[in-house]
Amino acid sequence: MKKSKRCVIDSDKIISEIRTKKDSYWEKLRQQNALKLFHKVVKEVPAYSHFLAEHNIQPSKIKTWNDFQNVPSITKANYLKKNSLDSLCWQGSLAHPLVFTSTSGSTGEPYYFPRFEKIDREYSVLAELFLSHNKCSIEGPTLVVICFGMGVWIGGLLTYQAFEMASRNNHQPLSIITPGINKAEIQKILKKLAPNFKQTILIGYPPFIKDVIDEAVNDGVDLKKLNMRLMFAAEVFTEQFRDYLAERTGMNNVHLDTLNIYGTADIGAMAWETGISIMLKRLLNKDEALFEEFFPDIKRMPTIAQYNPHFITFEEEAGEILLTANSALPLVRYGVGDHGGVMSFEVVKEKLARLGYDIYKEAQKAGIPKEFVYQLPFVYVYERNDFSTTLYGLQIYPDVVREVLLRKHIAPFVTGKFTMLTKFDHAHDQYLEINIELQKNVQVTDTMHDKILKEIYDNLCVKSSEFNELARYLGNRAYPKIVFWPTEDPTFFKPGIKQKWVQK
Repeated sequence: MKKSKRCVIDSDKIISEIRTKKDSYWEKLRQQNALKLFHKVVKEVPAYSHFLAEHNIQPSKIKTWNDFQNVPSITKANYLKKNSLDSLCWQGSLAHPLVFTSTSGSTGEPYYFPRFEKIDREYSVLAELFLSHNKCSIEGPTLVVICFGMGVWIGGLLTYQAFEMASRNNHQPLSIITPGINKAEIQKILKKLAPNFKQTILIGYPPFIKDVIDEAVNDGVDLKKLNMRLMFAAEVFTEQFRDYLAERTGMNNVHLDTLNIYGTADIGAMAWETGISIMLKRLLNKDEALFEEFFPDIKRMPTIAQYNPHFITFEEEAGEILLTANSALPLVRYGVGDHGGVMSFEVVKEKLARLGYDIYKEAQKAGIPKEFVYQLPFVYVYERNDFSTTLYGLQIYPDVVREVLLRKHIAPFVTGKFTMLTKFDHAHDQYLEINIELQKNVQVTDTMHDKILKEIYDNLCVKSSEFNELARYLGNRAYPKIVFWPTEDPTFFKPGIKQKWVQK
């Protein structure tokens, strides 16, 4: 049995490369590292060599990047669940120092993924970069409040480890506290502890962080004095959502002081929003022609992130994202189950130029220093089809409702959480039901009900030409039914679990 080697990542060197290396360097690295890992996994992971044999793949013939594209992709169904856990790991053994975390089970049965310390250290590089984007991190002290659940899920413990490692590596005056999803404890921290620090970084699931911020403001906490910055994971959200939280916290620059991680229990923090990716998303929101240039085949805004080819390689195959990355359970051309694609920095730069935008000038306008314009490759992710519901065959996506509930005249009454589902009435006609969570101590008036219903309906008509056409045919039957629920009602809004925006 080979001994597990302690992971050594030179974060200073990698961060220097992220700030200085050009697109061509990263493109070459992503291909080289993927091929190198492929051949290593073939030799040292029993389940993978058997998988290739079953598909008549001769590893010795996989020599180039083009060859690599012909290697069949693996999934939970065709690989992970068909093999014993030990056979999926290095040397076919669990006799390594491992940490296990579980998938949420939101799309099926939970799966338990082992990881090496390497994954924590990769995330720590991301954490160091985010800290460096604000001078308060250097001046300190900084308080990091981790609001992910601290149970079997990956977010809480991984984030704690990453920031603890980043603090030690950079010798930054950084303190960490882990209240998890205990809202009462978080409010105490914001009132009593956070004012002692130069800045406060709140990290958690987007709807939960919104709840925390809304409750703090309602309780009279002056968040604007905390120099608050925000990190999120686990979900796509709109720029209206980002602006809402920035306004409530008094944030100066959303490009540098907010960050959404594209992560998974499968392999950790895979990619993350950078100043330039947020800037791009906001430009796409404003310019329909630019959106069409980038995403002619999709109609809803994806999360746009950049990734580090030292740690992971992304590919796109038939609109699905594949990843290749190393951990205790290495993954090669693994279908994580998300829709999306990849683009190089040069491709992004060229597409912007085609519509008259200079990437560096736009970054300057957004207050992003040139050293923070990273030429890392991009990955974009949009919600899976199982994260939508249907009405008369049309896809209805949560973003259309989210936008309405964040409007200034509506947000004080609702938390922003909701669940959509398709139902049938007594005549067996389909209709859309939207269950909406109210803020604490808010009661619904008929006027409020009618106003929110009308604005959701109008937004559906504006954002979907197909729905608009359907509404002409259905008349009043196209109006959704909206149902309001008290805060944290367990029917749809049980606290402490991931919100289900769509129920099948």
